[in-house]
Amino acid sequence: MGEPARILIVDDDESIREVLTSILTDEGYIVEAVDTGEKAVKATHEKFYNLALIDIRLPDMEGTKLLTKLKDTVPKMRKIIITGYPTLQNAIEAVNKGADAYIIKPIDMEETLKVIREQLQKQAEEKKYSEQKIVEFIETRVKELEAKERK
Repeated sequence: MGEPARILIVDDDESIREVLTSILTDEGYIVEAVDTGEKAVKATHEKFYNLALIDIRLPDMEGTKLLTKLKDTVPKMRKIIITGYPTLQNAIEAVNKGADAYIIKPIDMEETLKVIREQLQKQAEEKKYSEQKIVEFIETRVKELEAKERK
């Protein structure tokens, strides 16, 4: 198998960052954690992350605002909102702004790991599909050019 998935944790609660980092690292993921939305944006400009776990309430911006920023800069990254303040409005807004999943605190780690695996699998399937489409396009274009040369 390839390189382990890279996960970015964005939460202002240090204990949550530490616990998630420890568990996800033990699961074989490469994990980095930040405490603000701006640090998350900066981190995604410096490195690629397969997935981000984002607290809905951050000290410098709402997690939903961060979703929008990340959707624009790293659209392929899977984004999971974590919230201790679950409301229907939060859930709808998160999904509308690009969240791929929504997890409620206190975090059930077994369920969270399942959601992470599912999201990474979806990402891998999307990548494979995109690569197949590129190959099909190139093959079609080569045939078109070869046919044009024969004329």
